[in-house]
Amino acid sequence: MLTQIDNLPPHVFGVRATGEVTEADLKEVLLPGLDALVQSQNEIYYLLVLDTDVQNFTFGAWIQDMVAGLRHLTKWEKMAIVTPQESVETFTNYFSYVSPGEARGFKKNELEQAIVWVSTRNEK
Repeated sequence: MLTQIDNLPPHVFGVRATGEVTEADLKEVLLPGLDALVQSQNEIYYLLVLDTDVQNFTFGAWIQDMVAGLRHLTKWEKMAIVTPQESVETFTNYFSYVSPGEARGFKKNELEQAIVWVSTRNEK
């Protein structure tokens, strides 16, 4: 399940993933949230808190995640991924080299640092 994280700056959209994450979760929570952010801010600062294993994302969820990434390809500024899974954190850090915008992985106990980092706007 995906739930929106409240109390973030208006230019940051965040979600928490728990249990099984499905295609419907991405269509009902992630995509509308990113669309609204692009409408209001014209850029994406994104926080994902993984409180579930990435293996709990269904195939349909992965497809929708790819759609989300491509839909606003030029709007991505920063992505902070908070996870207890070291392999996901490492992948996120390497992904930053090929992704639009910056991507950075954080450990579970670094949630506050992740929020500060993703909330800091890039200079243009």
